[in-house]
Amino acid sequence: MPESVASVRDIRSGTVLAFDFGMRRIGVAVGELQLGVAHPLATIDAEANDVRFARIEALVNEWQPVLLVVGLPLALDGSEHAMTVLARRFALRLQGRYGIETRLVDERLTSVEAEQQARDIGLDVRKARSKMDQLAAKLILESYFNQ
Repeated sequence: MPESVASVRDIRSGTVLAFDFGMRRIGVAVGELQLGVAHPLATIDAEANDVRFARIEALVNEWQPVLLVVGLPLALDGSEHAMTVLARRFALRLQGRYGIETRLVDERLTSVEAEQQARDIGLDVRKARSKMDQLAAKLILESYFNQ
């Protein structure tokens, strides 16, 4: 079940941006609530927060999302770890900066599934890291749609 960073509104239509948060890269996907379809969009390959948020702001301005979704990394047993805390902080920052409702979605095994999908379409996983992050964000968004 998705967690909300703030109060949950009943949002039924509009664009959604999803993020696969990482220390080095952030994968981004886009989708439409009514259609329930997600597409890989971009990879933000920067460690500096000002650069990351400038790129996110450009995407927010371009796509005008009604909702943001952030993958919540958990251990296989569901317990939290250091990256869980960082992903929660990232979600709070998104909500605070853009005033757009932000929801957290369990992202366990999305990286494994993204690697399999990449192999299925003929990508060399070692050479396609940025595509992998986008695919992971797409899977996170699809998971949100399926809930």
